[in-house]
Amino acid sequence: MIINSEALTQFATRIFTSAGAEEARAARVATHLVDANLKGHDSHGVGMIPRYVSGIHKGYLVPNNDMEIVQDSGAVLLTDGRMGFGQVVGRQATELGIERASAYGMVCVGSRNNYHLGRIGTYAEMCAAAGLISIHFVNVVGHSPFVSPWGGRDKRMQTNPFCCAIPTEGEPIVLDMATSAVALGKARVAQMKDEPMIDGALFDAEGLPTNNPHVLKEGGSLAPFGRHKGYGLALICELLGGGLAGEWTMSDVEKQTDSTINHMLMFILDPNLFGGAEGFRREVEGMSRWLRESTPAADNDRVRLPGDPERESTAERLANGIPLDEQSWGAICGAALKAGLTETDLPG
Repeated sequence: MIINSEALTQFATRIFTSAGAEEARAARVATHLVDANLKGHDSHGVGMIPRYVSGIHKGYLVPNNDMEIVQDSGAVLLTDGRMGFGQVVGRQATELGIERASAYGMVCVGSRNNYHLGRIGTYAEMCAAAGLISIHFVNVVGHSPFVSPWGGRDKRMQTNPFCCAIPTEGEPIVLDMATSAVALGKARVAQMKDEPMIDGALFDAEGLPTNNPHVLKEGGSLAPFGRHKGYGLALICELLGGGLAGEWTMSDVEKQTDSTINHMLMFILDPNLFGGAEGFRREVEGMSRWLRESTPAADNDRVRLPGDPERESTAERLANGIPLDEQSWGAICGAALKAGLTETDLPG
């Protein structure tokens, strides 16, 4: 089915308010999720609604909690999301980081105990909109692992996102990626659609490569992207986001339930700290132009920069609507009923 982004946002907001969230928080989360769908990241979009509603019912997600400052050293901060909506408490931590980076030139923010931050690029885009560079190391804990370490057969890690944003004169350059070959949500979407995964994304229970998305239910695992390189970056995200900021990593096996918690370590930097944002901006624009002018390879229309595919998807889906498969839509409607809405409240 195809659904208009505004209608989808309103429906998601109603689900979260019915589940117990204050309306402003519900709208913030709904907007964040639909924005992920608009950008083509359906794995981090409204398909997460059932998991959030379940988290609220089980007490893992506390919908109206705000972030708290645990330690404050001026340019170094540690915040605790207190298991609130990641889209709310993660935004609060980022806003505080932007404020401090504007004052000190550079800030390091550790943000722990956030219930699923959603698309990390959202926080990077906030920094870029303020003219700031940001780097984000994130780990994922709270449930059983899905990613195997390079050279290993069993699952020991998660999809651990890495993100970096560079402000420009126009739209920012935003590298936002899972350190697994694909995000777990993309495998979930492939399962629902019964579609094969791309090469190199999955291993079966024996550690052999496969395209079958259903192997994750049969002892299989997600692969790290780029073989040993992705595995190495995933480990760094685990140790910096989880070990340093969160003091909670995937090695804490006794904490593996069925929740989704993110810890994030952010570095936010004012380009003027090095003597001039103007020179940096000139080099960014020059390099961007240099790459865009590259002759396209066969089967490619042009060279893109990180962030371009998301902007193209947004323009297309704002015009034509957001596609949702029947299984995902059914799960969302089921979550709406679980949250307290009635059959008559469901979109026709």
